[in-house]
Amino acid sequence: MKHPKIITIVGTNASGKSSLGIELARNFNGEIISADSRQVYRGFDLCCGKITKEESKMVAHHLLNIKNIDEFFSVSDYQKMAYHSISDILDRGKIPFIVGGTGLYIDSIVKGYEFREETIDTKLREKLEELSVDELQEMLTSESKAFLSTNESDFHNKRRLIRIIEKTAQGECLVSQNNPKYNVLQIGITWSKEILHQRIDERLESRIQQGMINEVKIYLDNGGKQDVLYNLGLEYRYIVDYLTGKYSSLDEFKIELSRAIKRFAKRQMTWFKRDKSINWINMDSDYLEQAYLLVSNFL
Repeated sequence: MKHPKIITIVGTNASGKSSLGIELARNFNGEIISADSRQVYRGFDLCCGKITKEESKMVAHHLLNIKNIDEFFSVSDYQKMAYHSISDILDRGKIPFIVGGTGLYIDSIVKGYEFREETIDTKLREKLEELSVDELQEMLTSESKAFLSTNESDFHNKRRLIRIIEKTAQGECLVSQNNPKYNVLQIGITWSKEILHQRIDERLESRIQQGMINEVKIYLDNGGKQDVLYNLGLEYRYIVDYLTGKYSSLDEFKIELSRAIKRFAKRQMTWFKRDKSINWINMDSDYLEQAYLLVSNFL
């Protein structure tokens, strides 16, 4: 039995993967499934770099804005919903394009992770619940840190940290056994370090000008919890620190956040470069032509 065909488009923050995904999906009768661990949450569109309303009208998108910001959402939750969306898209004779930068989400589909039922040691859980996020981070093994390296929000999410520590203590594998369900074409887009850093800075400045900081301020002014935002990592955490006076100026805030995004992009590339099946596009030449050729040959 042949596996159905799906396509992934992966890359770092500010690489342009969303735009390429829209372009390809429009031209190859496709629909897009987001693979971003923060874009599953409603609101904070600028903070997590969601597509614009205009872009959303160009092609159907799935798994955006499906959870409230204080709800827990795991990799296995993502996989279940993505599988459902893929089946729905295929049943309607279209091509699923999975687009995003959360490597673990991408791998859960491409490699077909098989997740085991959770086993909980209640005494250990109670002890871990009493610890702070910083204390939980200190308990992580090197393997656990590598596992969390491309998902900034998980590294600051207390519930996620507790579950990782529990698995390690019980001798469970962090990544489950694999059972691939699809024939996958993987396309990766990247830039030189200098150009990517410039794109990150320009994108960050644009989002700040559009009101990214105000998204967080409104949430907090309406009674929102700082801990919830810290769990989501990066932009959210830095904006909270800025609003509570950690940084002496807006310029200092932008410099520190820019550095953090660039460090995160480096970790994303480290994750993706491990996968030798990804076809990396040379963005210095006609990248659209390269992408069209890859997709045409695959389909």
